[in-house]
Amino acid sequence: MRAAGRLLEQPRLRLLLALSGLGLGALLVTRLASQQRLPPARCPAGMVLTGPRCCGSGQSQSGGACAGRASSCSALQELSQRGGCVARFGVVWLAGGALSLGTADWEGASQRERFPGGSVAPFRLDASEVTLERWAACVAEGACPSRPGEPGLPVSNVSPEEAEVFCRSAAGRLPTAAEWVFAAAGEEARRFAWGGSGLVCRRAAFGLVRGPCADGGSAELSGSRPDGASPDGILDLAGNVAEWAREPGGDYSARGGSFRSETAAELKSWSVQATGKAAAHIGFRCAYPP
Repeated sequence: MRAAGRLLEQPRLRLLLALSGLGLGALLVTRLASQQRLPPARCPAGMVLTGPRCCGSGQSQSGGACAGRASSCSALQELSQRGGCVARFGVVWLAGGALSLGTADWEGASQRERFPGGSVAPFRLDASEVTLERWAACVAEGACPSRPGEPGLPVSNVSPEEAEVFCRSAAGRLPTAAEWVFAAAGEEARRFAWGGSGLVCRRAAFGLVRGPCADGGSAELSGSRPDGASPDGILDLAGNVAEWAREPGGDYSARGGSFRSETAAELKSWSVQATGKAAAHIGFRCAYPP
């Protein structure tokens, strides 16, 4: 018994080798291998994994959508009238401040030309990406065209001009590039919205098309990665859908990476895609006066 106790204190590999002569090594190897085949943890408490999607508890996946009435959602979502999960609407006030790229970041040199820098005045920003449920209000006012889909999904395939129309209907506008990066990086130049490290599938909806988090997936319900919120409580600044921001010269860029992103470099707080065209992986959120 004392010998067995000493074995259990050894590193895992040595333990397997030691127990193989007792006929237990194969069993442990099989158990560990089965654990390694499990998909990476992605869904928060209140949601369940259904194929490549995180849906509300009690829902199933049908045709790539979360179907049925949810019994619960993530902590930062609520049930829509149709029974699905939608991000709770909220606007976060940001005090602004100096915006600088951390000199210690290994990728800093290649990103400086596209980093807005400078000083950011106080502003307010949507806590979550604009959802189809919010878009429906603009449709009802006659300012936005109708869009099908689950109410809790972020609006995508939207041009920056269409996004500006929506934001104006909500008494806002698209954020500037400096505002967007400040919300994600803060004055401390965080690599990711939540901090300097820890990019995992439970914090950001990324790598959902060809891995590493899933295969054959697409955008997730807004607010389904509460563990990836910024210190100010802003969700999905890394992954899910990239988001339109207005650059200093008046052009638009898509920032923050998306569900298609596969590497950390695509998801850092200052990552940017220079494009003005609507795409399935690009959505938006609105900014407002302080």
